[in-house]
Amino acid sequence: MKIATLSLISIFLVPSLNAQEESEPTTPVAKVSNWKLESIYSLNVTQSAFVNWNAGGRNNISGLAFISGFAEYSKDRIKWSNYLTTGLGGVQYFDSGLEKTEDVIDLQSSFAYGLKDPWYISFLGGFKTQYLNGYANVGDTIYASRFMAPGYVNLSLGIEYIPNDNLKVLLSPVSGKFTIVNDDYLSSIGSFGVDPGKTFRAEFGSYLRVIYKKEIAKNINLKSRLELFSNYFHNPQNIDVNAEVILDFKINKWFSAMLQFNMIYDDDIHIEDRHGNVGPRTQFKQVLGIGIAYRLANFEEKK
Repeated sequence: MKIATLSLISIFLVPSLNAQEESEPTTPVAKVSNWKLESIYSLNVTQSAFVNWNAGGRNNISGLAFISGFAEYSKDRIKWSNYLTTGLGGVQYFDSGLEKTEDVIDLQSSFAYGLKDPWYISFLGGFKTQYLNGYANVGDTIYASRFMAPGYVNLSLGIEYIPNDNLKVLLSPVSGKFTIVNDDYLSSIGSFGVDPGKTFRAEFGSYLRVIYKKEIAKNINLKSRLELFSNYFHNPQNIDVNAEVILDFKINKWFSAMLQFNMIYDDDIHIEDRHGNVGPRTQFKQVLGIGIAYRLANFEEKK
C-alpha cells in the first residue's frame, strides 16, 4: 500500500521536474500543451536553545515539509484535474522524544465533461491517509492512528460549476465514503466508525466540494477547500465537515511564509476531552511556517 501511495505522489513530482519556472522567460512554441502542471515544495526549520534562561524553555529543533501538486488536462469539453497535498513535520525536544506536528497524504482526481458552459458532469475520486503513527496525547505509548488506519476513499458523481480557473463547485447526490482501518488494535476497539473487529465501513450520501483560489493582494495567495458529506442512512443531519484555508506570502523566488487553518468534524470520530468525556468534537489546526518554497510550473499564475 505504501508503494502504491508513493507511485501516486510521483505522478505529480516527475512531470513537474520538466516544467518551467514561473519567472523564467520561455521560447515560443508552435503548439500549446493541453496539460497544466504545477508543484510547490516548501521546507521550514526552526531551532531553539536555552541556557540559564529565566523565562524557561526546552531545547528543540522542529521541521515542516510540504509538497503541493496540481496536474490538469483540458481539451474540448474534457477536464481531468488532479490535486496532491502531502506534508510531514515534527518537533524534537532534546530531553524527550519526537512529537509529530503534521502528517498527511491527500490525493484527489476528478474527470469532468462539459455540458453547457460553465456546467460539467463530473466524477471525483479522493484518497487520504497519513505516513506515521499518531498519538492522542504527549507521552502516550499506544497509537491512536497510523498509515491506512484510517484511510479514506471518496467516490462522487455529480454536477460541477466551473466559471473560471479560480472557482470549482461540485454537488454530488450520489457519493460513497469508505473508511479503512487496516490495524488489528484500532479495528478491535471500533476506531473511526468501523464496527469492532471490522476493517472497512461504507457510507452512501451526498457530497459538496468548493475549491477557491485567488491572489488577494500582491504576493499573497489564498487557497481554500470546503467539503461536506451527509450519510443518507445514518444521522444525515450530522454533516461531516473538512475545511482548509491556506495563505501563501511570497517574499522572493526562494523564501515565503505560509499560514494554514484546518477544521474537521466527523460524527464517527470520538475524542476524549480533559474531563474524560468521549464523543465527536470539532477539530482545529493552525500552522505557521516561514522558510524555503520553490514553484515549478508550465504556466503563469493568473491574477
